[in-house]
Amino acid sequence: MPDPTSRRLCLVTGASAGIGAELARVFAAHGWDLALTARREDRLRNLAEELEAAHGCEAFAIPADLSEAGACDAILAAIEGRGRVVAGLVNNAGYGLTGAFARTPWPDEAAMLQVMLTAVVEMSHRVLPGMMQRGYGRILNVASLAGMMPGSPGETLYTPIKAFLVRFSQTLHLEALDTGVHVTALCPGFTFTEFHDVNKSRAKLEKITPRWMWQDAAVVAREGYAALEANRPVCITGAPNRAIATLSRLLPEDLGLSLAAWAHRRMGRRWQG
Repeated sequence: MPDPTSRRLCLVTGASAGIGAELARVFAAHGWDLALTARREDRLRNLAEELEAAHGCEAFAIPADLSEAGACDAILAAIEGRGRVVAGLVNNAGYGLTGAFARTPWPDEAAMLQVMLTAVVEMSHRVLPGMMQRGYGRILNVASLAGMMPGSPGETLYTPIKAFLVRFSQTLHLEALDTGVHVTALCPGFTFTEFHDVNKSRAKLEKITPRWMWQDAAVVAREGYAALEANRPVCITGAPNRAIATLSRLLPEDLGLSLAAWAHRRMGRRWQG
């Protein structure tokens, strides 16, 4: 095992599967050590063992639930307890809620805001000063193509949160210029992960979206890492998604909202249930 004090450490949230796990693999392949956090400890430990065996890095699991108060404190304390500092941060943890906002219990909405918005801002705020002081840092916020699109029924918080992450990342990118810290918002479109299985939308989505609109999580992760190293403020993965984002910016807002409503009618009006 290499001397951990001579290597940079990246903290990845939501690292147990999907884009988070693939980003951990990409960082490890580029010589980083990894601190992996998510709720599923068994998956984190399996991934840590895989990364250490494949890349000779140090990788360790920090099981945590970011919806709980004090989770960021506990994660960073665990890292500090190992004598490490966070040189890279991947804010990836997230999920989607289905159903109408008015019919979703408030604790569910509050937990989503805590995991996908508050924890991202808090974790970034906690690690950024040290990065700037040391003259090196990387922050990758996993947003979404949805953040470039009009609001969508049934995604009452998801789309606005992702839009916030894009603007937040752009602002941090500008504030960190010439400090050695890179900040990027990663905006994938449809990606083959567990995300759509968890919210039970995959079957219907695959019926109305062609195969060429879907990307593999490993491809998304590689594009995101390259954009972060190049210090690009926003990375929309895949040519089709970049075209969709451009078209969305050009469409009149009323037309964009009408198209969003039409798409969700094709999904069976899920947001009403």
